[in-house]
Amino acid sequence: MKRNIYLTVLTCLITFVFTAVTFSQEKEEEEDNRPIRPPFETVLLIDNQTTVNLDKGALLLEIQHRFSQIEKIDDLFGIYGSANTRLGITYGITDKIQLGFGTTRDYMLQDLEWKYSILTQTRSGKIPVSLSYYGNVVLDARESKNFGPEENYKFIHRFSYMNQLIVSRNFGGIASFQLAPTFVYYNAVMEGYRNANASIYFGGRVQVLGMSSIVFEYDQPLLKPQDNHPEEGIEANDVYPNIGLGIEVGTSTHAFRVFVSNYDAIVKNRSIAFNGNNPFDGDFQFGFNISIRF
Repeated sequence: MKRNIYLTVLTCLITFVFTAVTFSQEKEEEEDNRPIRPPFETVLLIDNQTTVNLDKGALLLEIQHRFSQIEKIDDLFGIYGSANTRLGITYGITDKIQLGFGTTRDYMLQDLEWKYSILTQTRSGKIPVSLSYYGNVVLDARESKNFGPEENYKFIHRFSYMNQLIVSRNFGGIASFQLAPTFVYYNAVMEGYRNANASIYFGGRVQVLGMSSIVFEYDQPLLKPQDNHPEEGIEANDVYPNIGLGIEVGTSTHAFRVFVSNYDAIVKNRSIAFNGNNPFDGDFQFGFNISIRF
């Protein structure tokens, strides 16, 4: 009798332990399949979008500023020179869709932008990368005389468009890198430039001290400038890669980045299609971004 009782108790104990272990493992597996923490501090790295989206109902204010080119100490390395600034507002429509609007000083650019999160990397690695689609349409609001002969002017000449697929991966919560094939199209361009432009972008963020990180970006043009037409007096213009390197400091509601770059066009449409600053000649300028989440 006692032996049967002992066997019954032992069987119940083994069953309980097995059930608890199995439940614990299932719970751990379920937790491992949750999305990773955001691989980047906010929706922007330096000037390129990241795979991070705003939460539903969240609002983000972006202040992006570029000083003039670093030339001499007389203008305090560009700080006393002319500057370019963009103010942008982005809203999280859902956890996967965000919509934004911005206005930029140079060329009086007005941009409408959107981003959709397609995939999010999971902690278990079941989904190994994050994938987002980003697009925009940009209006050049300058006077019509800036668009060539008046008799050829059309309102549609003011518009450009950008489409981008962004793939990112976070490594151990310390480093995050992303890659993005990019296509930019201008309805009208100056002689010597292309309407259609393509580039491959690579960027990253590496945490170094607490809330501080090193950030970098590189855009490599993939299409050569227009061919020369000497008989028509048209020469192709060189378009150089975009390079940016800086430091980022983040808090729960703010992100601040200070950096140096070889381009001053904040809206990527222009820097991809028209960047004439040669990084090998030292054509750089300082800049900073401030991101404020509400």
